Amino acid sequence: MSKAKTRFFCQSCGYEASKWLGKCPSCGTWNSFVEEVVSKAEDKNEWRQESARSKVIQPKILSEIEAGREVRIPTGDLELDRVLGGGIVPGSLVLIGGEPGIGKSTLMLQVGLALKNIKTLYVSGEESDHQLKMRAQRLGANVDSKTFFTLTETNTRNIFLTLETLAPQLVIIDSIQTLYSPLIDSTPGSVGQVRQCAGELMKFAKETHTPVFLVGHITKDGTLAGPKVLEHMVDTVLQFEGDQHLAYRILRTTKNRFGSTAEIGIYEMLGTGLRQVNNPSEILISQKDDAGTGATIGATLEGNRPLLIEVQSLVSPASYGTPQRTPTGFDQKRLNMLLAVLEKRCGFRMGTQDVFLNMAGGIRVEDPAIDLAICISIISSMEEIAVSDKCCFAAEIGLGGELRAVNRIEQRISEAEKLGFKEIYISKFNKPTANPKQKIAIKSFSKLTEVLQDLFG
Repeated sequence: MSKAKTRFFCQSCGYEASKWLGKCPSCGTWNSFVEEVVSKAEDKNEWRQESARSKVIQPKILSEIEAGREVRIPTGDLELDRVLGGGIVPGSLVLIGGEPGIGKSTLMLQVGLALKNIKTLYVSGEESDHQLKMRAQRLGANVDSKTFFTLTETNTRNIFLTLETLAPQLVIIDSIQTLYSPLIDSTPGSVGQVRQCAGELMKFAKETHTPVFLVGHITKDGTLAGPKVLEHMVDTVLQFEGDQHLAYRILRTTKNRFGSTAEIGIYEMLGTGLRQVNNPSEILISQKDDAGTGATIGATLEGNRPLLIEVQSLVSPASYGTPQRTPTGFDQKRLNMLLAVLEKRCGFRMGTQDVFLNMAGGIRVEDPAIDLAICISIISSMEEIAVSDKCCFAAEIGLGGELRAVNRIEQRISEAEKLGFKEIYISKFNKPTANPKQKIAIKSFSKLTEVLQDLFG
């Protein structure tokens, strides 16, 4: 047996080098190289020869390949099915990441216990069997399920022996950073171990057509921990987002080989687990007895889903010379731009005012169609004039103070009408399809000043 060799790996992107480097040539990160032992079993030439001996695959012409109908496994979770593109694809490798305590393990445990006709193996490297049962009982799930199996193991050799004996139809790994392969002489969670374990699980998923879910940690920057090659290896990457101090969570797709990346799923974290939120607009709009100043409703899109979200503003004279601009759930630079437009194009003295902006519900909005709702909210708070809670807004603001058209305006109008709004303000450059059965009044303007004149006189 040949002597074990060492390699240096970048902990940020997985770049491999034969010696230590101060700066990674691939991602530019400084002081990220760590030495790891590479055993003989990982020698590429030997692996290639072994693969050639074990199995010979003949190349095929594309036209000769039979394109069968895509079969998906419904999970019973409508939000997860929407994000995955209609259900779980057999043989797929799905990576779900998020902050600690955000609800990744809870979501996977709920999905596994809900699949009554699917034999599921839940491999936990972070919790004991006793802890898993306590969590399941807290969720109110059926702990007597005969198709849900748990395994507390981190050694991939033992895991694959169990997989061969049990032959499950779905595998959940919690988490990929806790696994280690005996073929690599390095600690669990290192670049080499994460890459090796993910490669072994990918090979298992493709050869047996068994879907595998991998739970992954994230770094302090919000990116998935481990080498970047991990995201390239898997078929789908899901990001679980949200504030731990708020109840709502968003499941977002950043990569999906079997569906769209524009879909999101919304959940509410309760004491009994995650609840699916089928109509998020209702929870993002505050229930009030009367309309207050500084509050407007904007029609936005999260992925392909139209949402109506409440925009709250508080404007007060600056007490310490330099005015404050404090947005929550919105980009600060874009808020500064909108305030400059209000001062330059509409004549409001925003340079002497503190402005505090909040997106209700704790979600972050990046859709420019929320611009008009923000401007109206700011002026409403500044002038102490309330805006009717039966009005909503959907338009982008340009630097000249013009209202710019936004995409999928029909969906926004339909969502506003469904929730009982009487009026919606849009750009006149949007040409929504005329619908005689529509009960909502559509008001089209070309300038921000025209909207302000119509609302405040």
